[in-house]
Amino acid sequence: MAEETADMRVPVSGLTVADKLRLLLEITKKISRSLNLEEVLAQVMDTLDSLLPYDAAGIYIIRRDPHISEGGTASLIFHAEAVRGYDMEELMELRLKLGEGLIGWVAQKGEAVIVPDVSKDARYVNARHETRSELVAPIISNDEVTGVFDLESDDPDAYTEDDRQVLLLLASQVAIIIEKAMLHEQLVEKKRLEAQLEVARQVQLALLPERDPELEGFDISAYNFSTEEVSGDYYDFVKPYDDHLGLVIADVSGKGVPASLLMSFLRASLRAAIHIGYAPNVGMAKVNYLLWESIEQHQFVTAFYGMLDATNRTLAFVNAGHNPPFVLSADGSHRFIERGGLPLGLFRDTRYYEYYLPIDSGQILVLYTDGATEATSPEGVEYGRDRLVKAVQSSRDRRAREMIDFIYNDIFEWSGGRGATDDVTFVIIKAL
Repeated sequence: MAEETADMRVPVSGLTVADKLRLLLEITKKISRSLNLEEVLAQVMDTLDSLLPYDAAGIYIIRRDPHISEGGTASLIFHAEAVRGYDMEELMELRLKLGEGLIGWVAQKGEAVIVPDVSKDARYVNARHETRSELVAPIISNDEVTGVFDLESDDPDAYTEDDRQVLLLLASQVAIIIEKAMLHEQLVEKKRLEAQLEVARQVQLALLPERDPELEGFDISAYNFSTEEVSGDYYDFVKPYDDHLGLVIADVSGKGVPASLLMSFLRASLRAAIHIGYAPNVGMAKVNYLLWESIEQHQFVTAFYGMLDATNRTLAFVNAGHNPPFVLSADGSHRFIERGGLPLGLFRDTRYYEYYLPIDSGQILVLYTDGATEATSPEGVEYGRDRLVKAVQSSRDRRAREMIDFIYNDIFEWSGGRGATDDVTFVIIKAL
């Protein structure tokens, strides 16, 4: 009998404030060992009845309703993270916003409230027919209400001022633990995304040419300087014949993973067009249709596609809205090739025209993306086309790959060591 008496629980109603504080400390120690938010809140609900009496209880976190487009408090609703004693169907139908019901009032005011008789309180929203009295306390983190702790009893006048103070203490501990668990979840998610981005980066790097192409009579090099893990810029070389080289440089609208996925689609489409043997203008028109059919309205691609004939030293090219390339002649003069059409993917039946550019010995053809010319100094001045030309003129005696390094270093210095804010890609073709 002695052992049975020792194991019997003391009724909650018979606990002193000191007893409740000791229990509160034990609950806090227990729940602080876990970083899993769902597990933490379940433990709180499972041990709460040893501290405060209830017939139904819930922890509600304030979240933004994805179905409401307007911002502000109008889109904030309560999400039931952990509940006990409710009819779940009725609870799912109850979508309280900030300011609605007792929990909405507490969340808005940031004050705990005892309601001895819910039938006499206009703020009460009936989520449970048996409820007669209620105790609600805010969950506050960094001076901001992030949720609400709600206790309901089938008996009228079930809660005291001591209960209110104890629930406030428990809510403050729960707030700390919720914040810690959420930070842990964010860290785990961040690491997961970083791992996925690293995989995407490796895949994208594998899509770029492994080495600079070799073409008799020419020194050709290209490089992509990405501002993020993955890039929306793209360049490629395809050699259909020994004396012919297909070359592409493109810039996809946007940044990050969506842009890199579109870049991968562009690469596959252009390579297919080149291998089939389409003329540059025909290949570009077919790629345009594929993009128009596949991408969102706000997306587009600027691209330059050319076929370099080493025997005849000519470049047949199409420019789809891309930055005009420029030619630096042996005497140091230069000219931009201002010929081209619309970006890819904007309209279904865009037509593109093929142009021919003779390339004489000693000439240098420079292709680039707008990340280079739009890089800004600390004062906000763009690097611009004139500075790009001067950088090419200053490095013209170097090999093509060394020229790219020289130009990018010049951009880096111009930006005050910050680098470009957008991806930068160069393709340089030197006629030896």
